[in-house]
Amino acid sequence: MSTHLNLRNLAVIVVMTSLLAVAGCHRDSAGSAAAESVLTDTKLVDQNGNNVVLTSLKGKPMVVDFIYTSCPGPCLMETAKLANVALRLGNDLGSKVTIVSISVDPEHDGPKQLLNYSRQQGADEKGWYFLTGGPGDIDRALGGFKLSRQVEPDGSVGHLVDMMLIGADGRLIQEYNGEVVKAQDIVNDVKKTLNKGGAT
Repeated sequence: MSTHLNLRNLAVIVVMTSLLAVAGCHRDSAGSAAAESVLTDTKLVDQNGNNVVLTSLKGKPMVVDFIYTSCPGPCLMETAKLANVALRLGNDLGSKVTIVSISVDPEHDGPKQLLNYSRQQGADEKGWYFLTGGPGDIDRALGGFKLSRQVEPDGSVGHLVDMMLIGADGRLIQEYNGEVVKAQDIVNDVKKTLNKGGAT
């Protein structure tokens, strides 16, 4: 009798293990789906008033962050950090690598505000796009990065401290906490990507 129960228990274990293996396969396929391009075909506007479709920026690795021009602190720190990245990249910025800063406060950030912000922060560089658009466009763009913005009832905006390194194919390579990552670590990751053929 006990042998019969043990065999039944063994059969249950085998079935459960098989089910877990199948579930593991589903997780893997979801993981590969997550590896698709994070760049949507959303049309945004840069600091110079030019239309920019995110998918059109494929072909070069890019470093992306999320800012707004009235931000009292974290955005300034992130922009300063990326200005340091831009300095260390030198001539590679624009020719081999792109930096993209997307406003999470499109209600107040138009091209003029972004241009003034980029100049004030020493970030008015060739190959560095400051992007804005309609609120719905910004929300769609952020959705591609699996992010969403938080607008408070008083109109203030929550901070997004995420920074990302995106490959030339539009896929996420590395995600950073913009408050703690070092500029040199981002530069090192960019150069590794370039050495692996990250630019097409």
